[in-house]
Amino acid sequence: MKLVARLSVTLAGGDPAPVPVDPAKAPVVLVHGIDGSARDMTRLARAFRAQGHAVYTPSLQPNDGSAPIEVLSAQLATFIQAELPPAQAFHLIGYSMGGIITRHYLQNHAPLSRIRHYASLSAPHHGTLTAFLRHGPGAKQMRIGSSFLHQLNQPHPSDAAPTTSFWTPTDLIIVPATSSRLSHGQNRRILGLGHFSCIIEKRCINHVVRHLNQTPTH
Repeated sequence: MKLVARLSVTLAGGDPAPVPVDPAKAPVVLVHGIDGSARDMTRLARAFRAQGHAVYTPSLQPNDGSAPIEVLSAQLATFIQAELPPAQAFHLIGYSMGGIITRHYLQNHAPLSRIRHYASLSAPHHGTLTAFLRHGPGAKQMRIGSSFLHQLNQPHPSDAAPTTSFWTPTDLIIVPATSSRLSHGQNRRILGLGHFSCIIEKRCINHVVRHLNQTPTH
């Protein structure tokens, strides 16, 4: 969404500046949502960089739900293999559709020993009614009751990774909003303006950054 990207970039300009990367801090990989790109994640990325994290923000294509989630998950795997140092542990964060892409990546591509913490932000883990407004393969996979989500939500070894799902009851894109809750890990309720809170609102962004930085290593 170009408006979200523009707002994220504009607001980030007034946030604390990045500091040199602290090698003791795990890198962070941020994955955008539907119709989005790396630019959507600008403000969240800047917040992590201000804490000394190296941050990686892939732009996955096509981004409109016309590609199966499996295709975008494979793109993410290729990006991480190419961009991150081998064997480097990292935080993985997926926003909206990015939360579904990253969970598929965790189950099918990720060496779990490398995942320091996994977090999803307003992701349709159990589907969303708004996915019925689109007809691409990826969008259909995010519909309530889809076979893809049924399989994704089966118990899996990746569930053992430190996991947090951030969700807000004011979400009007993930309907019902409780679809963003996972049956494993932590679920953290955030009161914000809506679906974009965790990538746009400073208070919510700070909550995400602080939570991941306080998570013990495993």
